[in-house]
Amino acid sequence: MNPSRTLKCYFWITVGSILYGFAFDWFYAPNLIGYGGITGVGQVVNAFLPVIPIGTFVLVANIPLFILGWKLLGGHLLITSLYSMALSSVAVDVIPLFFEFQPMDQMLAAVCGGAAIGLSLGLIFAQGATTGGTDLIARLLKLKLAWIPMGKLLLIIDTAVVVLVALAFGNLTTALYGFIAQVVCAYVTDTVLYGMDTAKVAYIITTNPRPMVETIDRLLDRGVTILHGEGGYSGEEKQVLMCAFKQKQIVSLKQLVHQLDPDAFLIVCNAHEVLGLGFRRYQQNDI
Repeated sequence: MNPSRTLKCYFWITVGSILYGFAFDWFYAPNLIGYGGITGVGQVVNAFLPVIPIGTFVLVANIPLFILGWKLLGGHLLITSLYSMALSSVAVDVIPLFFEFQPMDQMLAAVCGGAAIGLSLGLIFAQGATTGGTDLIARLLKLKLAWIPMGKLLLIIDTAVVVLVALAFGNLTTALYGFIAQVVCAYVTDTVLYGMDTAKVAYIITTNPRPMVETIDRLLDRGVTILHGEGGYSGEEKQVLMCAFKQKQIVSLKQLVHQLDPDAFLIVCNAHEVLGLGFRRYQQNDI
């Protein structure tokens, strides 16, 4: 990894880790919102043993998980995750020393807290790191369950911990609001990881295919694949143009198609995880 890319990677991990600390201290801790993961277990331990800070417990509990992660996923995940875990854990313990967050409506705290934590985890996961704990467990499970989005894996794992937190606080409401927060968190995490990686695929049926192919290539810098089709009613042979392009190019493409052939039939579909020239490249163990 070149220096500029490494710097960018650690910048976003830093932003995500600090946001994680703020989100937890602002929305979860003062409102008794059940939180999943090792942090949630830390809440339980801290409730019975206040002398043990939540962040410190998270650091110690993560040691065996990081050893396993290093063996299965390699050094990059180990180093970046250690950095993220240390920074987020320190943030959880240090931020309350400078800011005093007052309790608020629990539903508001659950929704906003889940969204903020989801955003922070999405930023961290996108850089190939984790905050440790069940985040790392989910990342390891992803090796075997590659078709399940990271947010959904976390939701499954953390639900049990949310119940444990509720039992520790003796409040079912804690579990219910915690579950709401986890659902919001899972949605936002997956949106950051996968929703941003969107593209469009256009299918164009036209009587003037060659000039349209050349113009799309020249003006939009997008390749076109020609599919051979047949009209269902007329039985005539037709050429169908298939083109993958970025969301921001949709207006230009529609204008171009209309100018070259006002009678062209255009179908635009959503596409996710487009791999290849002009888009993302395949990476082993990608999330």
